[in-house]
Amino acid sequence: MSAVEAALAARLDAEITGLRRLSGGASRETWSFDADGRALILRRDPPGFPDPAAMGREAGLLASAAAAGVPVPALAGHGDDLAGAPYLIMERLPGETIPRRLLRDERFAAVRPGLAREFGAILARLHTMAPVPDLPDADPLDALTEYYANFEARPSVELALRWLDDHRPPASGRRTVVHGDFRNGNLMIDETGVRGVLDWELTHLGDPAEDLGWLCTKAWRFGSPHPVGGFGSREDLLAGYADAGGTPPTPEELHWWEVYGTLRWLILCRHQAERYLTGTDLSIEYAVLGRRVCEQEHDLLLALGLTEPMTVRDPLEESEPADASPHDPPDAATLIDAVGAFLVQADQPDDRLRFHARVAASALRIARREMLLGAAHKAAHERRLRELDCASDADLSKAIREGALDDRMDEVTAAVRASVVDKVTVANPRHLALPTG
Repeated sequence: MSAVEAALAARLDAEITGLRRLSGGASRETWSFDADGRALILRRDPPGFPDPAAMGREAGLLASAAAAGVPVPALAGHGDDLAGAPYLIMERLPGETIPRRLLRDERFAAVRPGLAREFGAILARLHTMAPVPDLPDADPLDALTEYYANFEARPSVELALRWLDDHRPPASGRRTVVHGDFRNGNLMIDETGVRGVLDWELTHLGDPAEDLGWLCTKAWRFGSPHPVGGFGSREDLLAGYADAGGTPPTPEELHWWEVYGTLRWLILCRHQAERYLTGTDLSIEYAVLGRRVCEQEHDLLLALGLTEPMTVRDPLEESEPADASPHDPPDAATLIDAVGAFLVQADQPDDRLRFHARVAASALRIARREMLLGAAHKAAHERRLRELDCASDADLSKAIREGALDDRMDEVTAAVRASVVDKVTVANPRHLALPTG
């Protein structure tokens, strides 16, 4: 019996069966199990990184959400120590959270067209929730700018920060609980609709339009052309919000929050990558998230109207064999491809390992593309910087921030766009062709 299973049995005074760790949850462990036949979920901080105050807030938020009519799983217990980490136990709801299944499987075909409107109605109720103590309450753009300063400067981010500052909507006067991560992937959905809103760890106080804009951010469409989580239109979302008593934002306000949400996800991806880079958590998921940052740079330029979707052929489809070496075949590229194929075809024992195998195979493809194109991309990037009289991305970022190149903004935009296209071509060339919605 594992330490987690033994701790659950003692905490619930029940026989624990079917305990398995799920693939979801980038910052917390998520486990599924039965306790004397009752279907439950365990959310647990990673050992070594306890945050009992945050876990307690999440428990309080579930109770407040239920009181406001938001569908959430029933709380079965929480505390500061289960096998060495703060925890939360809740009912296991029926349904699905995996976006690719929700967007493609036939069993959800009938419910998909109504989900955007249902999301709006749920958010209207969520925004009437009673706040719990100690929820974060900060200016969103100031907080994001401050957090971005922890990482390397990016010209694309500087362009976005200037646009967000110049186009900040007037204060709406609305101040509510904001879920902070209401999107496809954090919603339990079955053939009847939304069964539960999950993952409340980013909840804070703010403008309720933030949740609406976050839901429409391109990252949560998973390749679908429909802007609201890949399911429907902004018009349906806002109609559902209004019908349930919410005050919808204007189209301009919603667009501002979509741009903000794209930038926020970019910085969150970079934050997660830092966990791998510093050795805090050597998960392959965090390593590959670092290479997804450029996808969000592209989406940011799309949202700002500074680029368009484009089709770029995957370099792996047209690569030539390397020059003959003294080593025996297969060559290095073929070996990398063989390892990637093995990872995705191997019989992995659980969902989490299957997910990480796909992520690892993606990492190998990224490495192969960089081996093919890295030197040429480096030379092209250095040339673009020289033409703008900059020695580095940090210099170009500073010039954008201070307005030193405002009279050459078309050249700046072209250089930033070309740099981002090169990075996405290596990381995930198919992303460049995704529709904007």
